[in-house]
Amino acid sequence: MAKKNKEKTYWPHMILGFLILGITLSYWTVKSATSMPVHESNEYMLKYQVADMNINEIIKSKALFDQSYTIEIKDVKKAIYELENAKRAKAESSVVLAQGKNSFNYLVTTKEGKVVSDANVTFLLTRPHSVKEDNYIENIPFSEGKFHVSDIAIIKPGRYTLQLRAKIGEVTGYSQIPAYLKP
Repeated sequence: MAKKNKEKTYWPHMILGFLILGITLSYWTVKSATSMPVHESNEYMLKYQVADMNINEIIKSKALFDQSYTIEIKDVKKAIYELENAKRAKAESSVVLAQGKNSFNYLVTTKEGKVVSDANVTFLLTRPHSVKEDNYIENIPFSEGKFHVSDIAIIKPGRYTLQLRAKIGEVTGYSQIPAYLKP
């Protein structure tokens, strides 16, 4: 009579266990990755993909603009704020925003100090790392010697960025100024 092998083998159970573990971890990875929000960049007031494809032309155009023109914001109050959530403690000079309606005046001048009135100017109020609450205004009018952006409603306190793009002929210049609304 042959002896019966009474030893149990556990390798089929281990294979099944590893398969279930692999499927569970794959599901968890996909679920956690899709629950995280992805925010687009506002760099150069363009979508990330467009800015990435044309970055060389953007940088050349900005350098040519900066050789001949300047952009500055006028009639705003500035203060130095300590950034609390930064990895390293850092203070930056920011425009002080008011709760409710805000207005901004920009001056585009040549290096000699002559005011440029025929620039195509676009304004964007945005929050860092988010495009949800963007306030984008095209073709800012030139009046009283300035490009005047008015009736910008700001409700939520926190950090903002004031961005301006000025196009004069074939060159384009950019201004990016941090702003802050106290709670």
